Amino acid sequence: MKTGMKALLTGIGIGIGAVGLKTVQRKLVDVMTGLAMERKLPPKISKGQTKASGSEEHSEKMEEVKALALRLEEQASETVTITADDGIHLVGHIYNAKSPKRIILAMHGWRSAWNRDFCGIASFWHENDCSVLYAEQRGQNASGGDYMGFGPLERFDCFKWVQYINERTNGTLPIYLAGVSMGATTVLMAADFPFPPSVKGIMADCGFTSPKDIWRYVAENNLHVPYGFVAAKVDKAYQRITNKESCYSCEDALREANVPVLFVHGTADKFVPVTMTYRNYMACTSPKELLIVPGAEHGLSYWVEKDKYETLVKSFWKKYDGKPKKKTEASKKQ
Repeated sequence: MKTGMKALLTGIGIGIGAVGLKTVQRKLVDVMTGLAMERKLPPKISKGQTKASGSEEHSEKMEEVKALALRLEEQASETVTITADDGIHLVGHIYNAKSPKRIILAMHGWRSAWNRDFCGIASFWHENDCSVLYAEQRGQNASGGDYMGFGPLERFDCFKWVQYINERTNGTLPIYLAGVSMGATTVLMAADFPFPPSVKGIMADCGFTSPKDIWRYVAENNLHVPYGFVAAKVDKAYQRITNKESCYSCEDALREANVPVLFVHGTADKFVPVTMTYRNYMACTSPKELLIVPGAEHGLSYWVEKDKYETLVKSFWKKYDGKPKKKTEASKKQ
């Protein structure tokens, strides 16, 4: 058994010699699903031990990130709420541009926050006449729910937010979906929904392919746990908690994508491997663009290649903004 596996088992108070294999599996599944999905972390694991998106793991950026996140949170915004399909209370924060050319729905990542994940790029959005709805993902921060779903749940929340924005703007503004890490997976998994004509594109930064894939990768590469040891039980636990399949993937949604997609990923990402964005890109059947940033770690592509990132996004907007259509009777019924 690998050293990392022994350390994890020791950390949750399990001794192989003292208990049976099934007990070890059950306890390990409890820790993994708790760390991955539950709002409250397992008692043996502190938040500092998680590698949330938004650069907590990059100490050299922390002070700058904290200052920018606080500045973004303090900017004038309107807090709004909607109810998810399953009754969960969802919270968002709208920054209204004076003369908006488009509106962005921004979805943050796992165990992170809207102001932290978007504190770097927010000023670029604001300076380019974008209104932004910064959503708070279920199971995190001010939104309701006891669990995070790693995409298959959140994709429905994303579509609900799109409907809200479209109603609020009467379909007169181009809408773009943007996400980082699990937020990127969320918007990509929504790619096959019947969006209203006002939705013009998706911008996804370092998204993973599926819950099952990212758990396997993190378990084997970061925790050094042989995932096959618990895979079936983790899948069963996920389905019991969410009533969804953990194998549902961005690739599934992107094969039926209805809008153009801009993919971004850094080559030095040790949390979500860049190969997952390559897989998502290859699966996408709608118009697509790809920016790979050499040397960028998880969620830091904008910080590393700011000029190239901004140029590509501006080009994406120019290409797809178009003249938004008025809301139709069909879109009202969605």
